[in-house]
Amino acid sequence: MDIRNLDYNELENYLVRIKEPTFRTKQLFSWLHARQITDLGEAHNVGKKLLQNLAADGYNLENPEVKQRFVSKDGTEKYLMALSDGALIESVLMRYRGDYSKQRNTLCVSSQVGCAMGCVFCATGHQGFERNLTTEEILAEIYTANGIVKANEQNQEIRNIVFMGMGEPFNNFDNVMKAIRILCHPFGMNLSPRRITISTCGVVPKLIEFADLDTDVGLAISLHASNNRDRDALMPVNHAYPLESLIEACEYYEKKTKKRISFEYALIENVNDQKKHVDELKSLLKNLDCHINVIPVNTVSHNKTLLRPDRQHIHRFIEMLRAAGIGASVRQEKGADINGACGQLKTDYSQAH
Repeated sequence: MDIRNLDYNELENYLVRIKEPTFRTKQLFSWLHARQITDLGEAHNVGKKLLQNLAADGYNLENPEVKQRFVSKDGTEKYLMALSDGALIESVLMRYRGDYSKQRNTLCVSSQVGCAMGCVFCATGHQGFERNLTTEEILAEIYTANGIVKANEQNQEIRNIVFMGMGEPFNNFDNVMKAIRILCHPFGMNLSPRRITISTCGVVPKLIEFADLDTDVGLAISLHASNNRDRDALMPVNHAYPLESLIEACEYYEKKTKKRISFEYALIENVNDQKKHVDELKSLLKNLDCHINVIPVNTVSHNKTLLRPDRQHIHRFIEMLRAAGIGASVRQEKGADINGACGQLKTDYSQAH
């Protein structure tokens, strides 16, 4: 039982219950989440009695095993990790060094083993769904990647998190939000919520619940189509939550939080890349303050029919969006050569190994 599952208040309540002094809470929490120890024995100043009590109560640290580490020519790294039950996930470290943006290290985090959403352009969805990650597994995934960064690059660490890896974060809502609270705690990693973004396919009830939290965590919505017919074909979630209900929820989110929404749009040749699609997007998004991140579709092994438009056509599509009054840009691509780009994550260790 990994003690990192306890948030600060829960840890404090536990330590009070076992009659530890209150200052131990900050000490232990900092060891776990600021220093990110991998063994409880490393918390050398919390006292032998506390360590013995933790062991007696079944608490430990369950760290994922890094099965493979892939390094892209652009500096992106992909980590294939095995969880304690053998389930496999992938995380992607994206290094930005000032070419198009401020210097930063961003980790693309998985929140589920596989994914149940079944988007046709996504390798993870083709893999199927196994289970949700627990709060402590999400944290251990991040801390493991952060340990690799710090060990290999002086004065570098992960300070930006995007929940855009394997899985639909809003289908693991409670565990993801609890992990974020712990990541942002001042005695832990102390991340700013503004440096964290959640990407969702558009699970409308959870989108509304997220809006009601009124957090500074960023929101990105996978749109990928301008009408229900096309979105039904690309994203099965649209059958449950069609565009009308999704846009209504987006409008509620903006009214509640006063924050802009980013839409992700996988550009597919002769599917969603024509002038008529721009016109439909203009009508669809007319009441929203939003930005579209255009992602030229990436090759996935299970579907060779979805083609990537050429560079000239991508540029033309962006210009059409801007001419329609829609803010748009092409997402800087990272890690395509190691299958670490958007839609390419799939745990195939047995074949690769």
